[in-house]
Amino acid sequence: MNASAQGIVAAGHPLTAEAGAHVLREGGNAVDAAVAAMLTSWVAEPLLSGPGAGGYMLVAEPGEEPVLLDFFVAAPGYGFRGEDRAPLVPVEVDFGGDARQVFHVGAASCGVYGNPAGIDAAMRRWGSIALADLAAPAAALARDGVVVNKQQAEVIHLLEAILRTTPECHAIYAPREELLGVDGRWHDRDLGDVIERLGAEGAQPFYEGDIGQAVVDWIADRGGVLTAEDLRRYEPIERAPLCVRYRGREVYTNPPPSAGGILLALALGRLDEAPSPPSLQSLVVSMEEAQSERTPEFTDGLAEQGFAGRFLGSRLGSTTHISALDADGRAVSVTCTNGEGSGIVVPRTGIQLNNIMGEEDLSPLGFHHAPSGRRMPSMMSPTVVAADGRVQVALGSSGSNRIRSALLQTIVAVVDHGLPPVAALAEPRVHFESGVIYTEPGIPLDELRCDPHEIQAFRAKSMFFGGVQIVGRDAQTGELSGAGDPRRGGVAVSA
Repeated sequence: MNASAQGIVAAGHPLTAEAGAHVLREGGNAVDAAVAAMLTSWVAEPLLSGPGAGGYMLVAEPGEEPVLLDFFVAAPGYGFRGEDRAPLVPVEVDFGGDARQVFHVGAASCGVYGNPAGIDAAMRRWGSIALADLAAPAAALARDGVVVNKQQAEVIHLLEAILRTTPECHAIYAPREELLGVDGRWHDRDLGDVIERLGAEGAQPFYEGDIGQAVVDWIADRGGVLTAEDLRRYEPIERAPLCVRYRGREVYTNPPPSAGGILLALALGRLDEAPSPPSLQSLVVSMEEAQSERTPEFTDGLAEQGFAGRFLGSRLGSTTHISALDADGRAVSVTCTNGEGSGIVVPRTGIQLNNIMGEEDLSPLGFHHAPSGRRMPSMMSPTVVAADGRVQVALGSSGSNRIRSALLQTIVAVVDHGLPPVAALAEPRVHFESGVIYTEPGIPLDELRCDPHEIQAFRAKSMFFGGVQIVGRDAQTGELSGAGDPRRGGVAVSA
């Protein structure tokens, strides 16, 4: 959508976006709006985010260096006796056609959550409205319930095998044995109480208080690795974003130890060496190069000081996203994920814990290889594109391995082809992974026939190809625009 408004928010659910836009109308800034939207997403998109998840927030303010707030999931295990760990439970998720992915769930898949700490830190650093006021609407929504829309029903159906692994999770998503579908009502009074606690008391109860202790006790009884010491040691980290030049612009994105941003930067840097706009074949080649770099050595090296500079210098010379812009030019791009969810719901808290420790893609050296406290190497890449110090667009995506390809193609659509956000997200996408080129309808397959790789053509646009949420400001007119990815039911709402 386009708007000559005071602010705009794009998110993966209408209620999520409206919550953020409402805060902007009431005089809040983009960070206030993003936090309100995050809390609402816990209710409107409960399988994708929540208090048991983690994420990243990129904040770009006029006249200031952008800041990346890292509150992603950390590896657990401080003080844990390894012989007591329960086995991971493999579950296959079918995205349609031949696109399948195996995830691992159960108590041993749960890492140290960061969302409560991240929200608390963001509000202390940038917030202008009391956290309690931002939390109250989301808490009420959790108690009253949300009608399940088509896109959320698809997510529930997609993850059904995980949702039925424990009686607590089963009771929330299949309360009468039948899985919640379109027009069903999802609610969780316990989650409402927990959101209210976060608003009133901040993050402390989740890490050093009764809520954190309830989580640790429940996990310990089921053979999980998460300990009270893990929670006590957890802190959000402010990082300098990774910056790469593209077509005369600065692209700020998620730095190491996250993996997605550096691979996005590699692909953009490679495309920037060739004329604009890049061909379809050039896009696929840049994706293939980025994919080939994801070796065990790359993953292990992400935690090393100065890794991004060395890496790029030698080569170039179940997730939700929210993007927000306010009237003062402040841009916020925040991506959060619960993975696919571990199937573990802690009674009387409403907390559905992540399964980040059970994702093979994040543990190429083997499960539970990462030392306790290390941030896991996510693909999530909240991103801002700026020209002459002014934000042009803020964007990010959900979609596991497809995040970087979805963002790459959206940036190319906006920068190289000059498309507005709505048109940029409507463009068909391609994704390269494990020797296969996946395509949406509308991709000119004739241009790929000479490629030696297998082609898997989807019959319709799919959430498999990510869920980009994007907001932007026209450099000449100052007009705001935004779009939510229709693949994931996203919308943009102006303030």
